[in-house]
Amino acid sequence: MKVCVFGLWHLGSVTAACLASKGIETVGLDPDADTVAGLGAGTAPLFEPGLDRLLAGAIESGKLAFTGDASAAVSTADLVWVTFDTPVNDDDQADVSFVQDQIEGIFPYLKDGAIVLVSSQMPVGSVAELERRFLPQANGREVQFACSPENLRLGKAIDVFTNPGRIVIGARDDRVRRKLEPLLSNFCKEQIWISVESAEMTKHAINAWLATSVTFINEIASLCERTGANASEVETAMRSEPRIGRKAYIRPGSAFAGGTLARDVAFLNILADRDGLQLPLLGGILPSNRLHDQWSFNQIRRKVGNLQGQDISILGLSYKPDTSAIRRSSAITLIRNLLKEGAHVSAFDPQVKKLPADLDSVRLASSPATAASGACCLVIATEWPDFRDLDLDHVTRSMGRRLIVDQNGFLAANAAAIQGVELVSLGVSS
Repeated sequence: MKVCVFGLWHLGSVTAACLASKGIETVGLDPDADTVAGLGAGTAPLFEPGLDRLLAGAIESGKLAFTGDASAAVSTADLVWVTFDTPVNDDDQADVSFVQDQIEGIFPYLKDGAIVLVSSQMPVGSVAELERRFLPQANGREVQFACSPENLRLGKAIDVFTNPGRIVIGARDDRVRRKLEPLLSNFCKEQIWISVESAEMTKHAINAWLATSVTFINEIASLCERTGANASEVETAMRSEPRIGRKAYIRPGSAFAGGTLARDVAFLNILADRDGLQLPLLGGILPSNRLHDQWSFNQIRRKVGNLQGQDISILGLSYKPDTSAIRRSSAITLIRNLLKEGAHVSAFDPQVKKLPADLDSVRLASSPATAASGACCLVIATEWPDFRDLDLDHVTRSMGRRLIVDQNGFLAANAAAIQGVELVSLGVSS
């Protein structure tokens, strides 16, 4: 089977590399020439542990190539796997039309019998809309459209793709299953075959559940700070409850970011508004999350007071560890708030070496200690493993005030060992 992976940012580059690593003839297609050129040279557009090495090996084997030529890539493909990262704005509204238009643009090149498998984050009903759009352009060709919800996690994407535990696929025809099952079995034997609309809704439901869990435990953490309870201890006790479980998504921390969870919650709220449904629970998730996104800023202002002219240091800029992605990162939101108040900001991140143009006043330091020098407050913003092992006595020694704001409760387990430092930790009264 020949596969064209269409859309080559994070999801697409991982999908293409993993398919080719199993010996599957794969071509990656993207309209952006710079993205194609970088991947052709074995460099992913976004940092992901192990991805550059996997890309290089697949290219060298001859099983993976990249192009911007839609006709060449699509016309011989048995499967076109759509993997665009759906754009989302600052109000959590996704630009679905961008992805739909990209797919419609390849309709003329699809061969008879091809399958279009959509993994891009799209609202339920999107595949049906694509089927409607294709019908007038079919010209006798039979093309099947299917859906397999994206399941990757930044920083662990290769492992999740190659060992997913289960794969959900929505299809209308058993012929799709007969063609795709052998391909997907390279990665997982447990395949859940359901209707297209159920597969689309499954993605919304999973992400809405995770988003609900995050906002719930962060609201509990806020109450812990005001009552003398410890959110980490509450979390441990909650996981011991069999009806909740050890793997529950209930660790207090930053507001969820990156756009993935918010996008699906927004999809569900849009569907509810369209049909006049009242969904108070789902409707409250995004406002609660945005409120929690101000936690670090509020703690700094509470402890420091007037921020005009104050030096604040931020450790961690990416929205989660093991990625260089900073869009909608809580650290970036915090920095913008600090700059508006007149603060001076320095920062360090192991992977982020460039910031948006509006943050050009931020000093990017070469080490945590350099970033902290002279600051009155140090914020641990991203849970990079390296930060857990920092010699905080050394890092904070040159600070004007040895104040640490730990927005993920990252240092809570070692709080007793942190001497001479004022620690403000999420979910703990201070």
